[in-house]
Amino acid sequence: MVVRVVRLGSPRILGEGVRIGTVRRPPRGVRREEFAARDYYDTWLPLLAPSPDAVKLGLAARTPADWRAFEARYRREMARGDAAHALTTLAALSHTGDFSVGCYCEDETRCHRRVLRELLRERGARLA
Repeated sequence: MVVRVVRLGSPRILGEGVRIGTVRRPPRGVRREEFAARDYYDTWLPLLAPSPDAVKLGLAARTPADWRAFEARYRREMARGDAAHALTTLAALSHTGDFSVGCYCEDETRCHRRVLRELLRERGARLA
């Protein structure tokens, strides 16, 4: 039983389980009925996506310091209220079943899903 952190739209792997989209917006040009069949996500949890202002910081980041500012902003957002509860819930669920969370970004090193992986690990999640 584990949680995998994946790129949405990438081919699924055997045993991946339910795929959860942690993005602010659904995929463009794709009908809702096709999200799962086209390997985007089975269910959507925008609560774990960075806020629009945080996304702007991340997209504008040109230096390591800029990227650290994005990461700090996203971590603050995920430390509050419902987002923190959702992360704790997902970490607990990783001990009882397989599922995945993800985002569209091509490069995980410059994507909130890398930070999301760390946040889940910090809460005791079992990660692939």
